[in-house]
Amino acid sequence: MDNKFKPGQSAPKSGQYGIVGPRGGKTGVERTVVKGEPFPPTLQKGQSYVMNDPTKTK
Repeated sequence: MDNKFKPGQSAPKSGQYGIVGPRGGKTGVERTVVKGEPFPPTLQKGQSYVMNDPTKTK
């Protein structure tokens, strides 16, 4: 899954999103984001979010 999301965009699904660098390198930092909520600011300019673990639903 190569979908990257920028800070301020609405989250398409709830779950754990990892912060990655401009070239896709993992930073080891995750944020929990709820579907429809905006992604929070990243640690540095040029970083984005990728889905690591979607919320499990019944």
